[in-house]
Amino acid sequence: MKVIFSHGKESGPWGFKITRLAEIARQRGCDVDSIDYTDLTDPDLRVERLLAELEKEVEAFILVGSSMGGYVALVASEVVTAKAVFLMAPALYIPGFKTQQHNSKSSHIEIVHAWSDAVIPAKNSIKYARQADCTLHLVSGDHALNDVIETVENLFEQFLTSALTT
Repeated sequence: MKVIFSHGKESGPWGFKITRLAEIARQRGCDVDSIDYTDLTDPDLRVERLLAELEKEVEAFILVGSSMGGYVALVASEVVTAKAVFLMAPALYIPGFKTQQHNSKSSHIEIVHAWSDAVIPAKNSIKYARQADCTLHLVSGDHALNDVIETVENLFEQFLTSALTT
């Protein structure tokens, strides 16, 4: 199984959260990749880049995205069939983003969002989770989720265990 990460607008492909979660995925026997979008500010061009990368995949994959990368991963999962999707503070329902209604092909989606997120309101993830009937973890913290990284790691490990056994 391959785990493919998509970073946020202000981050890079091997930022703090991705590096920590990638290590968990490797420990579970997964291959990992993190797409570099640092040259693209447009979220929908990032979706196109991810879809181009996914065309090369021959094995099943899990998509993981943070902030704008959450939007990118979710929109891509509407086109391709991901084994599962893990979103951290996803940038959903943002004015100017092309896709405003989401219909992922994946039946296993989990979201982690912080109550005190001043960048992407938690209500956006609540709205999507209700519509998609997926698991949503609301945690203490801010948009970066760095102060609760251990909680995010535990949730990701549980998510990954479930995704790998179904």
